[in-house]
Amino acid sequence: MAAPIDNIFLRDKHVKFFLRCLQVLPGRYSSLDTSRMTIAFFALSGLDMLNALDVIEKDRQSIIDWIYSLQVLPDKEGNGLCGFRGSSTLGHAFDVQKASEKCIPYDGSHIAMTYTALASLLILGDDLGRVDRTAVLSSLRTLQLKDGSYRPVSEPSENDMRFVYCAACICYMLDDWQGMDVAKAAHYIINSISYEGGIGQGPDLEAHGGSTFCAVASLQLMDRLHGGLSAKQSKKLQTWCLMRQQSGFQGRPNKPVDTCYSFWVGATLQLLGAYHFVDRPSNRAYLMETQQPLTGGFSKWPSHSPDALHAYFGVCGLSLMQEPEVLAMHPALNISQRTADRLVAIHRKWRDSSVES
Repeated sequence: MAAPIDNIFLRDKHVKFFLRCLQVLPGRYSSLDTSRMTIAFFALSGLDMLNALDVIEKDRQSIIDWIYSLQVLPDKEGNGLCGFRGSSTLGHAFDVQKASEKCIPYDGSHIAMTYTALASLLILGDDLGRVDRTAVLSSLRTLQLKDGSYRPVSEPSENDMRFVYCAACICYMLDDWQGMDVAKAAHYIINSISYEGGIGQGPDLEAHGGSTFCAVASLQLMDRLHGGLSAKQSKKLQTWCLMRQQSGFQGRPNKPVDTCYSFWVGATLQLLGAYHFVDRPSNRAYLMETQQPLTGGFSKWPSHSPDALHAYFGVCGLSLMQEPEVLAMHPALNISQRTADRLVAIHRKWRDSSVES
């Protein structure tokens, strides 16, 4: 007997959905204009996870060039918050010479856009050869505050666990931790463990599935996960995460389940070595409820419109459950394992080149 349609993973529909996310977006996305890089990452990594990057093969190089056009380079005096912008709304896109003449106030990089830009370049097969690694890491270090946390931009702004995670990913991908005082960042993370056992956006804040992932993944990338958490903290954290599963996963107690937490909480459990405790059939059943059979993509809740973020993390949640048509992922970096393996080869090349010089 054939499986009912609401239990079938509609891979080809999702491929078309991610492809549309790289084209003209609906008007409701207009508020995200300065964050186009993040939307592009969801689409590109989504296609990668579905082993479907061939659908953009003819556009691959132009997308790579577009990403590099968003790189903020130091001016002639070495000034500027270097990294990547979120879009061409600000700055001198595609005009490297003009951009390098004089630093423009408020035309700096954003820490989350730098992370997603580097990840997207790796997904597309780029070797990061055009990235000014020294400038990126130097600028990144200026964003770390005294308590170990990070802010996303040079001017006064919010600071929390999201940006600690972005900084850890950037340092890991560039194979250089000069952009972070690791001890301070790890201290900030440990201080953000709540009385419940989960981890908040900062000290004394409510534990949340998203910030818990950012914290645990950061410790993993820093190689401080097992040494940083005590056995008691680790066990309590596992329990807090497992208690977030209702059918799918919720982000906090007494909140509805939400597609994206199948990744945020699920990946945390994977990093903690406790994913085998997850009720996979129940989690998958919820994701199938939020899968959109007409348009492709996943929505936050059943009977809602799909969006790029939930579509991507819905696919990632299925990857953690080893869905046959989805690639395995590197949960800490939030990319496919295939792309992470390519990064290892790039690191090896950099190190060999350094030894030769």
